[in-house]
Amino acid sequence: MPVESGSSAASRQAKQKRKSHSLSIRRTNSTEQERTGLQREMLEGQDSKLPLSLRSNLLDLFGQIEREFENLYIENIELRREIETLNDRLTAEGQTIDGGDLTKGALKTKASHSTSQLSQKLKTTYKASTSKHSHSFHGKIVSSFKATTSRAVCQLVKEYVGHRDGIWDLSVTRTQPVVLGTASADHSAMLWSIETGKCLLKYVGHAGSVNSIKFHPTEQMALTASGDQTAHIWRYMVQLPTPQPVADISQTPCDDDIDFSDKDEADGDGEGPNECPSIRMASTTLRSHQGVVIAADWLVGGKQVVTASWDRAANLYDVETSELVHSLTGHDQELTHCCTHPTQRLVVTSSRDTTFRLWDFRDPSIHSVNVFQGHTDTVTSAVFTVGDNVVSGSDDRTVKVWDLKNMRSPIATIRTDSAVNRISVSVSQRIIALPHDNRQVRLFDMSGVRLARLPHSNRQGHRRMVCCSAWCEDNSSCNLFSCGFDRQAIGWNINIPALLQEK
Repeated sequence: MPVESGSSAASRQAKQKRKSHSLSIRRTNSTEQERTGLQREMLEGQDSKLPLSLRSNLLDLFGQIEREFENLYIENIELRREIETLNDRLTAEGQTIDGGDLTKGALKTKASHSTSQLSQKLKTTYKASTSKHSHSFHGKIVSSFKATTSRAVCQLVKEYVGHRDGIWDLSVTRTQPVVLGTASADHSAMLWSIETGKCLLKYVGHAGSVNSIKFHPTEQMALTASGDQTAHIWRYMVQLPTPQPVADISQTPCDDDIDFSDKDEADGDGEGPNECPSIRMASTTLRSHQGVVIAADWLVGGKQVVTASWDRAANLYDVETSELVHSLTGHDQELTHCCTHPTQRLVVTSSRDTTFRLWDFRDPSIHSVNVFQGHTDTVTSAVFTVGDNVVSGSDDRTVKVWDLKNMRSPIATIRTDSAVNRISVSVSQRIIALPHDNRQVRLFDMSGVRLARLPHSNRQGHRRMVCCSAWCEDNSSCNLFSCGFDRQAIGWNINIPALLQEK
C-alpha cells in the first residue's frame, strides 16, 4: 500500500484544516473508516483476476480521489450559500452585484480560474477543428460590479437557429439588402433575414471551422476565415422574404439581478434550415498561412484584406490578384483577432502574447507598427471606433479604451468577472458590447460606465459562452446581435436613455 510521507501528511492536514474553517459539514474518522472497511469487504467478495494487494491499492487511491472531490463539492455549496446571502443583503439595501462579494476575491478567483481554463480549451479545440463534426476620464477604472441606477430597455427580438455547432463570429452587411452573417464550427457560414430569422444562403466551401465572417463595404461579397488554414472570398445574391407580423413582445428592462437559473438547457439537435440554398465554391481562396486562420477583415475601399492566424502572422492580400502583399510578423504567440479602421489604412491585431499591435499603411513607403502591452492575459479582440479610439478586450477580464493619439496608457479600464470575447462598439451611440464566457452580455459607454446587462435567464438569452457581438445601426428592429457556443445567434433591440449615456 502507498504510504504518505510526513510532509505530505502534514500538508493534507493543513489543507483539511483550512477548508473545515469555513465549512459546516465534516466527516468523522470513524465514519470514514467504517465505509472504507465495508468497501474493502465488498471488494474482497467480488471475482477479479487482479491480485488482492493491487486491488487494495486501487481502492485506497479511489478513496483519496473521492475525498478530494467531496471536499470541493462541499466548498462549492458553501460558496454558493455565501453568495446568495450576500445578494439577499444587498438587495435589501437596494444594490446588486454580479457574482458575489468583491471581498471574497480569493474564493471567487479560485472558482473562476478553472472555468476560464475550460473555456479556453473549448475555443482552442473547435477553432482548429477540420474534422467532419467540427473542428474623457484619464486613467478611470470602473468595475462591472457597480450597479446602474437607471434601466435601459433591452428586448430580445429574434433567435437565429440552424447551425449544428457553436457560432464563433457574426457580422451585418454594409450594403442592401441588409442581412446577418454567421460563422460556425460546423464548417459553414450562413446569411439570415434579420426580420424573419430565415436562412437565406449557406456557404459550405471550407473544410474546417469557420472562425470569422466580414462583408465587403460596397459589394455583395463575404470574407470568411477558417481552421483549414485558408480565407475565402465568395459572392452572394439573396432575396429577402416578406416580413411576417411579429407578436408584441413586452419590453424588458435590462436587469443586473434577474437570473432565474444557472442550469444549462439541453442543446437542440436541430436539423438546420429547410430549403436553404448553398454555395460550395469560393471566387477567391487566400493561401499562405501555416496554421488556423482565426480572423479576417477588409481594408477601407475593399481592394485588400488582412488575415490573422495561429502561425503568429497577419497577412495582407490583394483581392483582385490573390497575391500576398505583406506578411505582418512580430507577435510571439498565436493571433486571436484582426480589425481594420473604417476610414483609414490602419490594422490592429491581437494575440495570446498579451499584446495588440497597430499597423499603419497610410504611407505606402513606410509601414510602421506599435506594440501595446496593457493586458496580462490573451487579448481576444481589439477594435477601432469611428473616432480616434481603440477598444481591447482580454481573458484577463478587462476591457481597455485607448486614444490613438496617446496610447501609452488607457483612458478607461473596465473590470469584469469573466473573460471577454469579441467586442463591438456602436457607431452612433459609442456603446461597447461585451460578450462573456459566463453567458452574459454587458453594455458600457466609452468612459467605462456600465449601462446595462442584457436579460439572461433559463427562458431567454444564451445558454453557453457568448463568443461575439455586432451592432447594426440602421435596423429598426434589431440593433445588436450576439452569438455563442449554444449554436444560436440572437437579435436584440437596445434603447439606452440619453440621460443614462451622459452619466
